[in-house]
Amino acid sequence: MDDHEIVVKPIITEQSTHFANVKNAYAFEVNPKANKIQIKGAIERLYNVKVKDVRTANRKGKKRRRGRFFGQKSNWKKAIVVLDEQYHIDLF
Repeated sequence: MDDHEIVVKPIITEQSTHFANVKNAYAFEVNPKANKIQIKGAIERLYNVKVKDVRTANRKGKKRRRGRFFGQKSNWKKAIVVLDEQYHIDLF
């Protein structure tokens, strides 16, 4: 897989901004088939940083209703990437 296929997009929320400032941890939506080693390598190559830790979580898609029809959004995978102290990512 290519690095841009592994890392789909950064997750920018109030909580992720707080973790970036306090714990130097950044959240990304990643490919559900990617493992921690692939995620670590892709983040290091894309953002030129040194990754200390990677935590992942599989997220279930929310149920949605449109009129009388029910559906479900896609399942996705979230990765929390903790960087070394001297590195940071400018996402904003």
